[in-house]
Amino acid sequence: MLNSVLFYTGVFFLFILLSGFWVRRSGKPYPSGIFNIHKLIGLGAGVYLIRTVYLTNRVTPLSPAQWIATGITALLFIVTVVAGGLLSIFAEGGLKNMGAATQNAISLIHEFSPYIIIAATGWTLYLLL
Repeated sequence: MLNSVLFYTGVFFLFILLSGFWVRRSGKPYPSGIFNIHKLIGLGAGVYLIRTVYLTNRVTPLSPAQWIATGITALLFIVTVVAGGLLSIFAEGGLKNMGAATQNAISLIHEFSPYIIIAATGWTLYLLL
């Protein structure tokens, strides 16, 4: 099970990053097809990881450290999704009152958080598996 979980998690992250680079290079407004593929891959990764945590907890109840790691990783996923959503709304012409500094901060969060999520997910999977 360990090898398949690590493999599929790695594949999900690879596709999330590649599709994210593709969306970024496509310019604004974002093409809906590529953008939706990027979002669906991220959603699939989240569902897969939630399923992994659920099944692991059914076999052996999770320790407090495992729950904390899972919670931190989930929070990072949520922050990244929210930042991506705000960027897409801004790219479509919404949030006109958003200042340049706020937009840059949100952009940096969405640009660097995937790498932090990869590390957090690795840490969480190490503790779980």
